[in-house]
Amino acid sequence: MPTLLTLRAGAAILLDLLATVLSPCRCAACDVPVARLAVFCAACASTTERASPASAGSAGPPGAIAAFVYGGALARAITRFKYEGRPDLARPLGDLFWAAIDPYAPGLRSAIVVPVPLHAGRLAERGYNQAALLANRVAGRLGAPVRALALARTRDTPRQATLDRSARVTNVAHVFQVRQPREVAGRAVLLVDDVRTTGSTLRACEAALAQAGAASVRTAVLAQAE
Repeated sequence: MPTLLTLRAGAAILLDLLATVLSPCRCAACDVPVARLAVFCAACASTTERASPASAGSAGPPGAIAAFVYGGALARAITRFKYEGRPDLARPLGDLFWAAIDPYAPGLRSAIVVPVPLHAGRLAERGYNQAALLANRVAGRLGAPVRALALARTRDTPRQATLDRSARVTNVAHVFQVRQPREVAGRAVLLVDDVRTTGSTLRACEAALAQAGAASVRTAVLAQAE
């Protein structure tokens, strides 16, 4: 008999197929038409680079997952996704993300999926949290529960991208807290974000989750900036 997790994953796949039928597929970076289920056109795809296990772990703990190196068409697509009002790009970018996570799926099906949060003011300004949209895509494919509100950002800090490496650590120190510790206590957590540079934000989130009693925290990002 199918389990609830299997049914969830199957429903997510069916919704994906329906979405591709109802809306034409376009390149996530340049908007030219592409084949069904393709994320980038051939020209843009040639500029993407998969992250190696070494680069995936360079700014994170052993076992950290990174799908791609930040650059080329992927960087352009992420910029559109985050800053240009394109939440629809969560679907193709989430599919790319899932392809990197899929090999680790057997060890993650008991985990809860938690996105790195935005401050409430930033969320109101943008209208959506790109990490939460990616987390939803990953959780749907994984058949795991997503806890989009598990973490809260208590201060509206300057954007990490505007700071140098050393300032990024202090910028996010003690910024995150777990809203409902009972949701994470004793649970394995898959912590999801779009881009990792120094890893300061993810480490601050990990510390908050560990303090709340999470059994383990594994990080996954769509892109690793070098």
